[in-house]
Amino acid sequence: MSVQCEVSVKQAAGAPMSPFERWLTLWVALCILMGIGLGQWFPAPFRFLGRLEVARVNIPVGLLIWVMIIPMLMKIDFGALHQVRAHWKGIGVTLFVNWAVKPFTMALLAWLLIRGLFAPLLPAEQLDSYVAGLILLAAAPCTAMVFVWSRLTGGDPYFTLSQVALNDTIMVFAFAPIVGLLLGLSSIVVPWDTLLTSVVLYIVFPVILAQAWRWHLLKQGRQRLDTTLDRLGHASILALLATLILLFAFQGEAILEQPLIILLLAVPILIQVFFNSALAYWLNRIVGEQHKVACPSALIGASNFFELAVAAAISLYGFESGAALATVVGVLIEVPVMLLVVRIVNRTKAWYEQGRRVAAHV
Repeated sequence: MSVQCEVSVKQAAGAPMSPFERWLTLWVALCILMGIGLGQWFPAPFRFLGRLEVARVNIPVGLLIWVMIIPMLMKIDFGALHQVRAHWKGIGVTLFVNWAVKPFTMALLAWLLIRGLFAPLLPAEQLDSYVAGLILLAAAPCTAMVFVWSRLTGGDPYFTLSQVALNDTIMVFAFAPIVGLLLGLSSIVVPWDTLLTSVVLYIVFPVILAQAWRWHLLKQGRQRLDTTLDRLGHASILALLATLILLFAFQGEAILEQPLIILLLAVPILIQVFFNSALAYWLNRIVGEQHKVACPSALIGASNFFELAVAAAISLYGFESGAALATVVGVLIEVPVMLLVVRIVNRTKAWYEQGRRVAAHV
C-alpha cells in the first residue's frame, strides 16, 4: 500500500463526531433565534451588510461560504478516483441515486407538496422560491460529512473516499445543468449567468484552492496537513452559523408571521432522506455489495452539501428569498435525521447480510 493510499484511508475513516458537531441542530436553532432577534432589534446594520454586493454576490456571505467549503474540500483526495473499480457496483448505485433519482424526486415532492398540498399555508409569492431552494439542496450530494456518517457505520474507508471524490468531480459539471433543467421544468426563470457564476465561485474556485493548499501542505509532510486541518477545526461550521444569523436577520419578519413555514419545508426534505437512503441501501443489497459499502453509499445520497446549496440560493435569489430559507431548513434537520439513518443501517446489518448472500448466489 502506498503512502498516499494510507493517507487516504486515515482521512476517510476520520473520527467520530465531536460534541460540537453532534449538537449542530441546537447551535443552528440558537443562531436562528439570535438572527431573528438581532434583525428585529437592529435592522439598519443588517440592511447595510445586505447591500455589500458585487455582481449580485454578497461579499460578507461570499467570504463566509469560502470559509465553510474550503476546509471540507481539503479533506478530499481526488487521487482516490482510481479506487472506484474495487466496488463498481456500489459506485454505480451511488451515482444512480445521487444524479438520476435524488434531484428529480425532490422536484416532484416540491411540486406535489409546496405548490399543491401546502400551498394554502405558505406565502403565494414565495412558492416558486421554495421549490427552487429544495431543488438546489437535492442537486448537491454530501461531501465532507459523509466521512463522519461512514465512520459511525463502519463503512469501507476506500469506498467512502472514492465515492466522495467522484461525486465532487461530477458536481463541477452536473450541478448547473441539473438545476437549470429542473428549474425550467418547474416554470421558474433560470438566471443562467448567476447560476454559472455560483458554480465557478462556490465549486470550481474552492476545489482548485483547496486542492492546491492540500498539495502544498502534503509536500511538507502528512503531519503538516493534519495540523492545519485541526487548526481549522470547526471553522466551516462556525462560518455556517454566522451565515445563518445573517440569513435569519433578514428572514425574521416572515418567519414570525408564519412559523409553520419551516415545518412544512422540512416535510419534503425528510421524505427524500428516507427514500433515497432506503433505495440505495436496498439496491446495494440486491447487487450483492458488502454492508460496509452499502452504508456510505446510502448515506451520501441521503445527506446534502448544504453549504453549496445555501451559497447558490443566496446568489440566485437573495438573502430574503424562500430559496435561502428552504436550504437552511436542510441544515436544521441534517444531523438528527442522519444519525437516525445511521442507527437504522447499523441495526439492520444481519438482515442486510442475509439478503446479500442470497443475491450473490443468484
